[in-house]
Amino acid sequence: MTTSSTALERDAHPPIPLLLGALLLVMFLAALDQTIVSTALPTIVSELGGLRWLSWVVTAYLLASTVVVPLYGKFGDLYGRKRVLQVAIVLFLAGSALCGVAQNMTELVLLRALQGLGGGGLMVVAMAAIGDVIPPAERGRYQGLFGGVFGLATVVGPLIGGFLVEQLSWRWIFYINLPLGLLALLVIGSVFRPHVTRVKHVIDYLGACFLTLTLACVVLITSLGGNLLAWGSLDILCLALFALIGLVGFIHEQRRAAEPIMPLHLFRHRTFALAGLIGFIVGMSLFGSVTFLPLYLQVVKNATPTSAGLQMLPLMGGLLVVSAITGRLISRWGRYRMFPILGTLLQAIALALLSRLDEHTPMAVMNLYMGLLGAGLGMVMQVLVLAVQNSVEPRHMGVATSGATLFRSIGGAIGVSVFGALFSHALLERLAQAFPADTPAPTSLSPEQVHALAAPLQQAYLAAFSGAMHGVFLVACLVTCLAFALSWLLREVPLRKALA
Repeated sequence: MTTSSTALERDAHPPIPLLLGALLLVMFLAALDQTIVSTALPTIVSELGGLRWLSWVVTAYLLASTVVVPLYGKFGDLYGRKRVLQVAIVLFLAGSALCGVAQNMTELVLLRALQGLGGGGLMVVAMAAIGDVIPPAERGRYQGLFGGVFGLATVVGPLIGGFLVEQLSWRWIFYINLPLGLLALLVIGSVFRPHVTRVKHVIDYLGACFLTLTLACVVLITSLGGNLLAWGSLDILCLALFALIGLVGFIHEQRRAAEPIMPLHLFRHRTFALAGLIGFIVGMSLFGSVTFLPLYLQVVKNATPTSAGLQMLPLMGGLLVVSAITGRLISRWGRYRMFPILGTLLQAIALALLSRLDEHTPMAVMNLYMGLLGAGLGMVMQVLVLAVQNSVEPRHMGVATSGATLFRSIGGAIGVSVFGALFSHALLERLAQAFPADTPAPTSLSPEQVHALAAPLQQAYLAAFSGAMHGVFLVACLVTCLAFALSWLLREVPLRKALA
């Protein structure tokens, strides 16, 4: 077993404010692209076609960024956070530039996956790096800032995307990454100066391949099943078989690998396992809601892309403010268990309320629901990472952080695909019932086309659209109730006062 090559050399690390600024910039860049396309989806589909692949513009990025998270965590432990961050940023920028010139939906989905291969490394390595230089007892307020920036980028993404679509073109939602990414690359190169001890490394590439196969098949099953393919079709059954093969192969490889990507003993760790399960569910509810709320605002409320993004501000504000306050309270009290319990409860209540949205719901009421959801998310996301980092051995800091992030990313990818399939199926079914037999039901999600319909047909479409969203938020509420139950099983482990 080799020794970790990057304890981020605490004796040589730069001043914390400079390092923190660089890492927050990286976090913002990675989180922004998970949601910036949401308000642009109707415009993209209108120009490129491919309505059935709408959710894959989001899912492709989430899937690609998810499957590489364990590798980035391991590479960060072995080769140094700085080098791994720089490689991830360059890969992310290349994908962003190519996404901006995509000519059809197939190209865009594939290039979003390339972009995700870089984006997956930005978030996990940034969080692991701050874990190397800040003791757990003091880390709460820093993790709160990370949670706030993640929430800010996640929710301001639709706002920025809407503005760019309305004022320039949907292609600029990818071009905007280039100056931000170059700035992040410059800051990381000049500020982040860890001393790296060179040791011999063994990377478990076979385990990475098995994990990639498993995750890809799971997301494909949840995306295509019941939508493009019947659940009992041969294609779905083959994907399920390959997912099982990949899972068995991954477990076998992790038992025998000299440097496993995800040491199996971590799954016997109570805090790690519970944080992973809760994070998985939180990822589903977060990305599911942030993806579909801008669509609701544009189609049902006839909001422009920019105003749809602005109307997401209550969600952003709730997450940002509560995340920062939670971090400070944890640092002051030294206790964190209560926050995931309260946070998941607030999320479940908010999602239940959002499932009642219809075409007549006042915006003030919707803003209240979104603010409540943001507050719940702000109490959970970074607190789970802190709990994991506080309870594992320092030599497993990178893989434990990447593991906690991995489950949340898997939840997001599966949540977007499952909710997307559920929404599309429910919408088409309701449209077929709502429109007269001699009138073909419109299937485009373009807001302009919807509001150009005759008044009776428009009302029928809006009612069908709102009704299709009910099931999405109701399912999200039910799974969040499971996270609430699991959060009671977390143990309060005293926060370490110093770096190990």
